[in-house]
Amino acid sequence: MNVIGHVTVLPQLPQAIGRLSELAYNLYWSWTPRAQALYRDLDPEIWERFQHNPVRTLLEVPQTRLDEAAADPDYLDRYRDVLAEFDAYMGKTDTWARRQAPRLAPVAYFSMEYGFAEALPIYSGGLGVLAGDHCKSASDLGLPFTAVGMLFHQGYFRQLLNKDGWQEEAYDEVDVTTLPLRPALTPAGEEARVHVQIAGRTVHLRVWELAVGRIRVLLLDANIPENSEEDRRLTARLYGGNQELRIQQYLLLGVGGIRALRVLNVPAAVYHMNEGHAAFLGLERVREQVDQGLDFRTAVETVAAATLFTTHTPVPAGNDAFAYDLVDRYLGEWPARLNTSREELYALARQDQFWDGHWVPTFSMTVFALRMSRAANGVSELHGQVSRNMWNFLYEGAEAQEVPIGHITNGAHNLTFTSQAMRDLLGTVLPADWTERLEEEAMWQAVENLSDAQLADVQLEMKREMIAFVRRRLREQRIRHGASAADVAATDGVLSERALTIGFARRFATYKRATLLFRDKARLSRMVNDPQRPVQFVFAGKAHPADNPGKAFIQEIYRISQEPEFRGKIVMLENYDLNVARHLVQGVDIWLNNPRRPLEASGTSGMKASFNGALNFSVLDGWWREGYDGTNGWPIGEEREYADLNIQDDADAYSLYQTLETQIVPLYYAPPPSTAEGRSGWAQAVRRAIQTVSPRFSMQRQVIDYVQKYYLPLSERGTTLAANGSQRAREIASWKAWVRQQWPYTALQATAHLPATAHPGQKVEVQATVSPAGISPAELRVEAVLKRGDQVTRVPLTPRGDGHYSAEVPLTDSGLYSVGVRMIPVIEGLSNDLEAGLIRWA
Repeated sequence: MNVIGHVTVLPQLPQAIGRLSELAYNLYWSWTPRAQALYRDLDPEIWERFQHNPVRTLLEVPQTRLDEAAADPDYLDRYRDVLAEFDAYMGKTDTWARRQAPRLAPVAYFSMEYGFAEALPIYSGGLGVLAGDHCKSASDLGLPFTAVGMLFHQGYFRQLLNKDGWQEEAYDEVDVTTLPLRPALTPAGEEARVHVQIAGRTVHLRVWELAVGRIRVLLLDANIPENSEEDRRLTARLYGGNQELRIQQYLLLGVGGIRALRVLNVPAAVYHMNEGHAAFLGLERVREQVDQGLDFRTAVETVAAATLFTTHTPVPAGNDAFAYDLVDRYLGEWPARLNTSREELYALARQDQFWDGHWVPTFSMTVFALRMSRAANGVSELHGQVSRNMWNFLYEGAEAQEVPIGHITNGAHNLTFTSQAMRDLLGTVLPADWTERLEEEAMWQAVENLSDAQLADVQLEMKREMIAFVRRRLREQRIRHGASAADVAATDGVLSERALTIGFARRFATYKRATLLFRDKARLSRMVNDPQRPVQFVFAGKAHPADNPGKAFIQEIYRISQEPEFRGKIVMLENYDLNVARHLVQGVDIWLNNPRRPLEASGTSGMKASFNGALNFSVLDGWWREGYDGTNGWPIGEEREYADLNIQDDADAYSLYQTLETQIVPLYYAPPPSTAEGRSGWAQAVRRAIQTVSPRFSMQRQVIDYVQKYYLPLSERGTTLAANGSQRAREIASWKAWVRQQWPYTALQATAHLPATAHPGQKVEVQATVSPAGISPAELRVEAVLKRGDQVTRVPLTPRGDGHYSAEVPLTDSGLYSVGVRMIPVIEGLSNDLEAGLIRWA
């Protein structure tokens, strides 16, 4: 049949359960297990077959079954309870944002991927799940917030492991008419359409709207009849294809996303770029300002003043950069649109890189994002440090500590990943409104009131559910492989609910070292096969389709899991997604994570495991470096980096085995306390994990941090610079141009009267002479810089007239100091001291 279109015909729901359709189109259900149960219980097989999609479930369930549910008193009671909670949530006006951030301007959040639920496969991994969780907590907190992304109609791939354990990718075409989203409508009631010029072509985009609690998400879709077949494929696959495809996708996200906001009259005053994929939103926003009469430089200042950029990885593959000839093909018309030159535009993104044996200028999306924003952050404390070092070259002459990249440590959406059983248990000791106060650390001390038996019972229930899930998945896999009846039946004996169970699930990038556990197989075998104290492992994860080394790691683990000594005790699950993730973080006893420090920017899966009482066993990298307190889990290795990667792997593997054998296994299998009042060491560690991780690494805390540290200041700064036709932005742009023009002609000389030795508290005199080249002395900061190890202290020199400066500089502590003098240009209204990007050292 030649298909000319699709239409979704919803069932005739009985009046008694008529609002199931309304609820299905709001992803509130994705973090509400009792809402999901309303759809699952209509037909569990359909619910599973269609990846827990309530819209598709309603379409597939027979009318007779709907009528039965509408006549079932128990079902109706549950239905009414869920809808009452939904209405209370949607109607709440006394939100955190209303109370704590009433001046917050509307926020527009851009991300390439979003992980809301497995039914909507437009995510690949942690970045997307983080973005989805950010949206959910923005809703919970009542933020004025709209998210923008892409609707990939083949999504990310479905992973299949063949008989030999090699990853194969399947791409399933998603029927968007059966997803929980609707066409976005303009104020005139028409379906929203926008278009973007790409390399001389007009690419049309349909805009879909997704309701996530109280906020909405706009998704761009090029798979419409107005486009050529080639252009329809621009929104086919997430992270598929080559650089040419990716730069086009980034243009659709950035430029098309801004246009979608405008056509829908969605207010936005603060713009948050979640990774560099979204950086081209700056192009469109500058074009808007230029069209309104601003010059290019003033427009850049106006736009950047209200923009935040979050960088997520130090790994080069996660920081896209394009050759200039490729950029010319797709951005060739933009300099004229922006009333600037190619050189000036490309300078905002330039990063010289060593490609094919020589240095070439490239257009870096990360550099462009940094240049087009006035606030930037990494996603953990250590990642902030790594990022400042990584991008130090953009601020020539600055110390890495001064680079204006801060950090907000990632969190996770507690309610999405905490099992209903654990939520019910927590509800017995926490306040009635605990789900609205997740970030309050003091509240969580009440977990101390849970008994060992209560915790053990709930964790055993979750582990049983996970094991049943693992067995079903392995059974399906073996049947697909054509396994014998005996092999299929053997899945019923995989894993034991009484064994210490360790989970490892994440992207199979090689730096995450998924195979580190197998460095000493004989030692591992003794632990796995210990008859009194067995240990078992569940692995899951996808490698990027082009990452053959990552695929080789998957295959190695799969093959080991088939060896007789490990069969049924080490499992490699296929098709890691949100569904698999929830089962694992809820069902394991230990969450294992052993990336190569310091490449793990944050990580969030271990947080989710601890929400459910699992203990983390991880390298002190990313979030765990901040989360570990000596009572709530264990570290792997030392808090250091290595020059020799082999030595690092040996050291970390030794630490992993040693800690497992001497600390974790003995604690898990320790005899129970002799009295009813006694508490086991394991249960106490479980309490500490829940108490410490749940508030500090809640997404609620993370989003509150973004509001207070970035969204509110950017709201104010953006308004100030845009006022009166961007008068202040124009002044700053003109000043920067003048200072940069004069800077080569400035000069700085300095002397310091330094004794050979000194005692703490002694002062030394530092003098400097400045030739300002016409720059006002009031706009120059001259300062002594003292460096002692990694500690940097800046002491301003006092102007003495005629270009002379001096100060008595204290040497506060003992140690070896390096002393220098520098000059930087500053005026009121800059976002940071280094914004002009100019430093002159004496």
